[in-house]
Amino acid sequence: MLLNRLKYLQMAMLPVHEHDTIAAISTPQGAGGIGIVRMSGDKAFAIAAKILKTKKDFSEIDTHTVSYAKVIDPSNEDVLDEVLVVKMQGPRTFTKEDVVEINCHGGSVVIQKVLALVVYEGARLADPGEFTKRAFLNGRMDLSQAEAVIDVINAKTERGVKIAINQLEGNLSLEIKALRAKIIGLLAHCEVTIDYPEYDIDQITEKQVAQGLQEILKTLEAISFSFDKGRIIRDGANVVIAGRPNVGKSSLLNALIGHQKAIVTDIPGTTRDIIEEYINIRGIPVKMTDTAGLRETEDFVEKIGVDRAKKAVEAADLVIFMLDALEKAPSLPPGSAIVVINKIDLVDDATAQKLKETFENHCVVMTSIVNSIGINELEEAIAEALMHDDALSDNQIMLTNIRHKSLVDKAIEGVKGAMMAYEDKLPLDCLTIDMKNAGENLGQITGEAVSEDVLHEIFSRFCIGK
Repeated sequence: MLLNRLKYLQMAMLPVHEHDTIAAISTPQGAGGIGIVRMSGDKAFAIAAKILKTKKDFSEIDTHTVSYAKVIDPSNEDVLDEVLVVKMQGPRTFTKEDVVEINCHGGSVVIQKVLALVVYEGARLADPGEFTKRAFLNGRMDLSQAEAVIDVINAKTERGVKIAINQLEGNLSLEIKALRAKIIGLLAHCEVTIDYPEYDIDQITEKQVAQGLQEILKTLEAISFSFDKGRIIRDGANVVIAGRPNVGKSSLLNALIGHQKAIVTDIPGTTRDIIEEYINIRGIPVKMTDTAGLRETEDFVEKIGVDRAKKAVEAADLVIFMLDALEKAPSLPPGSAIVVINKIDLVDDATAQKLKETFENHCVVMTSIVNSIGINELEEAIAEALMHDDALSDNQIMLTNIRHKSLVDKAIEGVKGAMMAYEDKLPLDCLTIDMKNAGENLGQITGEAVSEDVLHEIFSRFCIGK
């Protein structure tokens, strides 16, 4: 019977309905201390009552409490597991529906058996992100908050978590909704003037609308401008170490990551391919890339490495150009923001200072990798170059989502279009077209105006069980 249940789980392709009771494993795959099977929907309590043996009837268990139970297969009374069950009655739940969470032992076989039993008794396997989607559809959160859930899960650093929590708490939503409300308010002024032309207030209304749009534009542009930093904190920065052979690039990579990732020798051209490692620098996730030395070479394999190094430099968010304090100052590749002068232990202070002055228009960091000199200063310079060392306040609005960035930019275009119509002295109804477009684009960020296809695309990126 159990084998049949597991096969049933594998083949379960029930029709999707919004009001089904859904179920999924909400913990990562593989063995662990605990595995959680989550249910949400009208039948969650009834299914739990069928398969859980508790000290008192499941219906009598208080909401938002944890109880000991045994999972029983009703067909043969076999005990599948001893568990802790959490009963949560809607609407005080994540989905605003009745929710049951069964905390099983974390073996993959055990948790799959419990999930199979739950599905067999009437639940449907949840789609990716369906729990969070229901939280949105039931008014528990707006769309931008729902999207922040996946950012919290995928955050690479503490700073990334802080920004995601900021959005999850609704700070971005409040700002976007306030801007949209201002646009709707300005539209109302325009509509009154258009509908009641006998009152001679066109010029007053147009001036008020223009001033209001100017304020809205300023705020939208500030939000849009935050995306470059927000993207880096969310997805990480691509930082490339470039320079001629044997200047210490691989040694620098090893020093930054704290272990021997790259092979280091005294032989020029040792590094012939791209070497990448992710590290955390001052709360910023950074993909640090070591490259082959930039030089002319007849070696076929090394030439491929040099070509890849040049392409990596072109694609980098930040280029660290490294040179030997004993060599003459070379020309820098495009995009170089930080110059690292290595091996300063081998030259006197005057020589080092003279070389540093050669790059007066760049950030210069003096290092001796073998003596661990300058590493902290370089990390500070990287953080400064990427983020301008901005302190992240608790209420700071920062875009991290490319969908939000695109919609904010479209709203900016709409506001600018309305302002141009005003400057060209066009009728009020010409302004309202662009203003409505701007308001609609902002509404798509929070979900006040969004299509089902967009919702499906957003929540399909979530893991099953969240």
